[in-house]
Amino acid sequence: MEDKKPLLKVKNLKQYFRTSSKYTVKAVDDVSFDIYPGETYGLVGESGSGKSTIGRSVIRLYTPTAGSLTFDGRDITDKLSKDDMNYVRTNMQMIFQDPMASLNPRKKVGEIIAEGLVIHGICATKAERTKMVERILDKVGLAPEHIDRYPHQFSGGQRQRVGIARALIMNPKLIIADECISALDVSIQAQVVNLMKDIQKETGTAYLFIAHDLSMVKYISSRIGVLHQGHLVETGTTEEIFSRAIHPYTQSLLSAIPRPNPILEKLRVAKTYDYATSGIDYDKGSKHLVEGTHYVLGTDKEMEQWMANNP
Repeated sequence: MEDKKPLLKVKNLKQYFRTSSKYTVKAVDDVSFDIYPGETYGLVGESGSGKSTIGRSVIRLYTPTAGSLTFDGRDITDKLSKDDMNYVRTNMQMIFQDPMASLNPRKKVGEIIAEGLVIHGICATKAERTKMVERILDKVGLAPEHIDRYPHQFSGGQRQRVGIARALIMNPKLIIADECISALDVSIQAQVVNLMKDIQKETGTAYLFIAHDLSMVKYISSRIGVLHQGHLVETGTTEEIFSRAIHPYTQSLLSAIPRPNPILEKLRVAKTYDYATSGIDYDKGSKHLVEGTHYVLGTDKEMEQWMANNP
């Protein structure tokens, strides 16, 4: 992975929101990670940790407060030129968390999916555009006759497939999946995730997969970043995170995963982590390399203690 060039490079990203003259919310504070072509980077953390804010900053729905964003060799941090804006809008797409809220209820599915093609003038004729929409509907498991239906005529899983189709039709290099399975039934979640994996094998699309469900993140992701209170506290390969989690917050998340074996489930002890009483200060910590691509946020003293407890 080291010899490859990152598709997306996020460096020291800060996203602050000023709520009053005296108070500023630090939603994302000094976050750095890379996403390589064709891989899935999972971003996990509790509600309010800044996951969705990172996704929206990366796709430039928000202007970053500080830091830098590099996409496919282009600096997209500051105000974008028309050429850069078009490049980002065609090569980076987002699947939103709520499939109903993200689809225009007044438009038919065919119009919703083809909107990007119309805006960027990708198809020369309406017939060509319709053919592309039908092809992408088939790819996500929907029938051609669905093209003339409205969003309310679909189930939750089908609406999410429409959202995936809308993102895929632009043939993007990166898709940001913002908790795209959290509102779905478990059986539908598996279908959607398997669909995303199949599409990734076929097209080579990279994913920034934002989710709560660690088991699902483990299944789909090649690398994982753990976010807490706007800070990336630990990052590494899926195997590194699940077999040797070092940060106490990551350990608490992993300990909360239910086990399908009732005997092991009875013995499972969920660890608790309270940042206020932990004695850890994220603002004073720095990123330490544990091994390979496994990084942990902490001070030198904290790292010594963690390494002593995790030989």
